[in-house]
Amino acid sequence: MSKNIFDKADVILLGAGCANLSLAARANELIDYEFTIIDPGIYTAQNHIWGFWRMPWLANTKPISRKCWYKWKIISENKSIIHSTEVFPYTAINRNDWTDDCKKKAINNDIKFKDKFTKKYKSQIIDSRPPKVPINNMLQHFVGHEIQTEKDVFDDTTAVLMDFRCDQSLGMHFIYFLPFSKRQALVESTLFSPKKAPSEFYDNAIKTYLNEIISINNYTILRKEKGIIPLGIFEKRNPSYEGIGGNGGAIRPSSGYAFSFIQKQIDEIITSSKNIKKLKVSSPHTKFELIMDRIFIKVLRINPLIAPQIFTRMAGNLSGDEFAKFLSGEANFKLWLKVIFAMPKIPFMKATFEILKGTNPKW
Repeated sequence: MSKNIFDKADVILLGAGCANLSLAARANELIDYEFTIIDPGIYTAQNHIWGFWRMPWLANTKPISRKCWYKWKIISENKSIIHSTEVFPYTAINRNDWTDDCKKKAINNDIKFKDKFTKKYKSQIIDSRPPKVPINNMLQHFVGHEIQTEKDVFDDTTAVLMDFRCDQSLGMHFIYFLPFSKRQALVESTLFSPKKAPSEFYDNAIKTYLNEIISINNYTILRKEKGIIPLGIFEKRNPSYEGIGGNGGAIRPSSGYAFSFIQKQIDEIITSSKNIKKLKVSSPHTKFELIMDRIFIKVLRINPLIAPQIFTRMAGNLSGDEFAKFLSGEANFKLWLKVIFAMPKIPFMKATFEILKGTNPKW
């Protein structure tokens, strides 16, 4: 039975991004808590495409998904790995579609929205503001162009998650290509490196890819998106508050994937709330996963040119379902062994040694 409003635990959600809105949308599952979202409205995020494999905990994304693919590719200069699945399609949603849907559900759940933060006595604060990121930390940074062609050009049955046939001079670099139809696609230049590249680097990479790989010159840019994702586990924005989303360690360091792990994090919040009074936000990643991710990030620092080999070897050793599970944090011991045995051994041994020496930066 629902508690009287005066008996409910007060929870303040700092920030109205993906994590806190996703939590607020499910407040009907947390009937012992009263939520207030603090959204000063200072920063309005641009629309983005969020990609993920539709795992069981993401079934609620299906109605607002923009497109899903049951096949995807990982491509290097000399290899092309094609994966397929029947159960875990790679799925894209528009950021604004998701947040708008969450806001509607939050309002239906009687969530209060305020633009100023006033801490009440005994209020629990859950903070989704960005964490503190050390200088020279590894970053994933990208620029994407959504384009439209006049003729049917694209194979819209297959997503290209990584195409390494692009300039590798500034770090691990690949093109991320999502064909929404035969004439419309998102083409994204993505870099893993400690420093952001000049804006023309990404634009030129996209233009070159479309000209030389896809063989098109005539197209219209419908919109652009860009972003920077810090890779690692960081000190929370405010150590006295519970962190959530990127501020709560939800971003997977080795991939930059966040949306799927944020939803997994919220599932755990709801499950654990049945046994504890205060909401507990925990990492959706295991300690073992974070250790392995740290080694991987170190490999990219030492030898970024090996990245195409790493990903094509891993993809070539896994089925589509296994690949989807691995990058969604659902790998069992057997699957981890398959990934480890596919990796080039010497670069990973060197990276492990560097970590054991305590060299900085950590990520």
